[in-house]
Amino acid sequence: MDRHRILVVDDEEDLCEILQFNLESEGFAVDVANSAEEALKILNKSHELILLDVMMEGMSGFKMAEKVRKELHMDIPIIFLTAKDTENDMLTGFSIGGDDYISKPFSIKEVSARVKAVLKRTGKQDMPVQQQSIEIGDLCIDPIGKNVTLKGQHILLTKKEFEILCMMAKAPNRIFSREDILGKVWQEDGYVLERTVDVHITRLRKKLGDYGKQHIANRSGYGYCLEY
Repeated sequence: MDRHRILVVDDEEDLCEILQFNLESEGFAVDVANSAEEALKILNKSHELILLDVMMEGMSGFKMAEKVRKELHMDIPIIFLTAKDTENDMLTGFSIGGDDYISKPFSIKEVSARVKAVLKRTGKQDMPVQQQSIEIGDLCIDPIGKNVTLKGQHILLTKKEFEILCMMAKAPNRIFSREDILGKVWQEDGYVLERTVDVHITRLRKKLGDYGKQHIANRSGYGYCLEY
């Protein structure tokens, strides 16, 4: 089953990154734009919902929503994100075709719940399965069974290696810093050196052979990503 694709539009890059990571962990495919102008360039029919910040430099979220509805004639669901929570702002959002309205600061769980509720209410396809298999080329990852196969051959990984691979596979082409990986994979383990990440990545590459060498990239000074 294809994953629902969401477009996150916010000029706060850190917030976009947090939303992208957590929504992808929930099984969604997420594209990010840091301005309404950029969002309008990449918005297409594959997107099934827009998370749209209202207050941005340049074109506002409300103005973008108007263009989406009146000029592009798209009925894609829109959830507004804003620091404002006055009744007039909410009415403005709904009057131009917004489907929901979330005030900042918000919890990631709230955003996820609202997204699922709007998709269900607007009659989109079945909700994504958080633990569905992940296939990237010849690589297949089963999050439930904790299994990895490459060209149909089982690859034996340690728990940490599996978690690192799964983390990167859920967001192909996204660069994860060593801090990102440590925070996610070693979150409950005491003090762990960043070098530990390098060691595990090296072992992971070796176990995946040519696939690992080709697709697990080291972005010097930034971190690692699974390219595809």
